Parts: sequence; structure tokens; C-alpha cells
Amino acid sequence: MPNGNGVVIQTSQLTHRYGKFVAIKDLDLQVKQGEIFGFLGPNGAGKTTTIRTLLDFIRPSSGSATIFGMDTVRDSVAIRQRIGYLPSELALLDNWTGVQYIRWLEGVRKQRFKDEALRLAEQLDFDLNRSLKGMSTGMKRKMGLIVALAHKPELLILDEPTTGLDPLMQQVFHGLMREVREEGRTVFLSSHNLPEVEHICDRVGIIRSGELEAVETVAALTRVSFRWLHFTLAEPPARNGFSAIPGVTDLAVDGAQIRMRVSGETDMDAVIKAAADYTVRDIHIEQPTLEEIFLTYYGKKEA
Repeated sequence: MPNGNGVVIQTSQLTHRYGKFVAIKDLDLQVKQGEIFGFLGPNGAGKTTTIRTLLDFIRPSSGSATIFGMDTVRDSVAIRQRIGYLPSELALLDNWTGVQYIRWLEGVRKQRFKDEALRLAEQLDFDLNRSLKGMSTGMKRKMGLIVALAHKPELLILDEPTTGLDPLMQQVFHGLMREVREEGRTVFLSSHNLPEVEHICDRVGIIRSGELEAVETVAALTRVSFRWLHFTLAEPPARNGFSAIPGVTDLAVDGAQIRMRVSGETDMDAVIKAAADYTVRDIHIEQPTLEEIFLTYYGKKEA
């Protein structure tokens, strides 16, 4: 069970050092029961180190963490029995099939969940009777998700769960996460994929250079978001009708190519009307990188 405040994961000044390098520093974090919590940051920010510390694969240099109100070091075995975990890199035994792997896990956990594994495999379009040898990254991810989800754990800890999955399977994954939330279970999801987090997460924590910058609801994060908008015109524009539109910045014209930064509160109708002055061959909307979101959200801090 979570603690009395409905908190499933709680850290207090959690710090881990690799020699002189500080991977995570003074991390104070709370994840509540029944929410999908996105842990955001670029590669190398400290996401995986945080997860490995929570799971007691590595020990904190200082500070502490609890899961279900239990200490992650002292009670790590009891905690893992109630968790489903998907690592960022999954190693599978080549001489087994998916069914053999599930049966082995049932023996380890002393729990039957093959029927649920078969249901998940059908949704993820994965054949559990096939050999695990020579699988692509996406296929390994599917197997890992089945293993993490099949025993219906109270808490899922997923490290970059959709790496290698095609867009259709990413949508299936989103649906599975919503099922987990509807059942009152909790998801801690590490990702550097902002659109994915926007789709399914309730709150997000942003980590940069090992330090937790903020915890926000997705709505609050996306209010300060923006997009890059690209127009390809039939010919170079004779004049520029975009620069006077509030919220349009960083406008660049290169021949028949126009690129602009459009804030979340920009009147897109005004942008479209300005574009109507030209013959438009193509429109492309580019999501901002997390680094760009950081600079927008926290001002001009050094990244």
C-alpha cells in the first residue's frame, strides 16, 4: 500500500555519485497512487540512475527513498514483488521462446499470469511461441512490456518504454497505460519523448544534469510550449506577412522556405491567413526538443 498520503514513491535528497561525478543530486520527488508520472529529461540527465537507485540495483550515496512506504534498500526484495519493471536495455535468453520465458517468470513469482500475457501479446501483435533469438529492438520492447505488465503489478517502472515501437504500437501502449491508471495502479515512466508524455501522463518531473528542476501537470507544461512551423512556398516571398503576428518569433526566410517559432498562445488563424497570401507547397509542424522546452520554461539558464 502507499503511505497515508497516497504517495507510492517518495525520495528525500536522493543522491548518487559515480566517483566524483554526481549523477543525481538532492532529488525530492513524490509519485501518487493511480497516476502516470512522466520523468522527463535528455539522455544523460539522470533518469536511468534514478530508476536503478529506486530498485536498489545501485545504492544511494546519500539521501533516501521509499516505495509503498518501505525503504528501497532495506525492503528491496518485498518492493520488487509488487513492481513491474522494463529497463532501457533488455537482455533475453536466445534459446527460449516467449512462452518459456513467461512460464519461468511464473515459477519465480509463484503466480499464474499466462492468460494475461497472451492477452497483452495479442494487443501488441507479438507471437509468444517464437524464439527470442535475433529480435529487433521493437520486438524486444514488446516482450519486455508483456513481462512487466502481465502480473498486474501495483507499480510500473518503465525506462524509455516505446523505443523501437512503430506509431501503431505506441498507440497500443498508450491504451495499456490508461488501463493501468483506470485500475488505480501507478506508472513511473522515464522518457525523452515529449509528445508521448503529453498524451498519457498526469504530471511530469523534469530532470537536468542530475537535478530535479520542477514537477508540473502536463497542462502547465504545455502552456509554455511552442512549435516550429515550416512553410515551403512555390517561390520566394516578395514580402513577409508573418512578422507582425503576436507569438511568432525567430522568423527565418531561406528562398522559398519559411521557418518560424509559434508559441502556444499564438492565433493560428492569423498565421493561416498570412500564409494564404502565398502559394504553399508544403506545411510541416515540428515539436520542440526538450532542451528548447527547458529554455522556454526556465528562462535563459545555461543548459
